[in-house]
Amino acid sequence: MPIKFKDTEESYDRRTGKTSITYNYMKATPKKDLFDYINSSNAKPKIVHKCINELTRRGIKIQWRDKE
Repeated sequence: MPIKFKDTEESYDRRTGKTSITYNYMKATPKKDLFDYINSSNAKPKIVHKCINELTRRGIKIQWRDKE
């Protein structure tokens, strides 16, 4: 099963009466969102590790720098 970035979202359309489900998989998340999550102060270490693994799977090399 693919790795999820966020929980699954459901949105209800009152006009049609249907519910649409949006899955937030790691492989469909843009690169900018992954880097923003890695650099955020309240990021969970488990998900940070998953983001780093996804970036390396895509062939993106990460260069670590200080925040200064």
